[in-house]
Amino acid sequence: MTTPFPFTAVVGQDDLRLALLLNAVSPSVGGVLVRGEKGTAKSTAVRALTSLLPEVAVVPGCRFSCDPAAPDPGCPDGPHEGGGVGASRPARMVELPVGASEDRLVGALDIERALAEGVKAFEPGLLAAAHRGILYVDEVNLLHDHLVDLLLDAAAMGASYVEREGVSVRHAAQFLLVGTMNPEEGELRPQLLDRFGLTVEVA
Repeated sequence: MTTPFPFTAVVGQDDLRLALLLNAVSPSVGGVLVRGEKGTAKSTAVRALTSLLPEVAVVPGCRFSCDPAAPDPGCPDGPHEGGGVGASRPARMVELPVGASEDRLVGALDIERALAEGVKAFEPGLLAAAHRGILYVDEVNLLHDHLVDLLLDAAAMGASYVEREGVSVRHAAQFLLVGTMNPEEGELRPQLLDRFGLTVEVA
């Protein structure tokens, strides 16, 4: 298992480190967009942030990371009893690849269970995995428009709605959105640019 580069060892990028720490302390800031050329430690700093985040208490067995103190009443794995004993796990950083499919992002019908058991079961996507953690989009300016729209909807509502193949699911999706981009490869859509609370230029 590889050890991530320590956050405190990233030097010369004070604005970047401050922006990430502000969002880690107060996610209501609205996320961070990091603009800069290749080789400026953008991805390194974002990945290193995860080890600084506190552990997350979750309902055991819940694939949607429900908080045992206040579980999501509409959780697809619920209903969960409030005030139950939770299990702790490290905070997650989920990376959204530029070429990801819509199913990968929002989830889809679990084909295996549909064929084996004849039931319509939902297989969670990256938005569910990122709940109560970090959703990291490298080269966010190259993301497909339809994925940008889904990301914006989830970030604005704090939930993801999926309706497909006869499955209708809503689950909580509250995450710290961090995007990195190289301006030489194209600019960001204004709608997505507005979604980020802070923008940092690195060199």
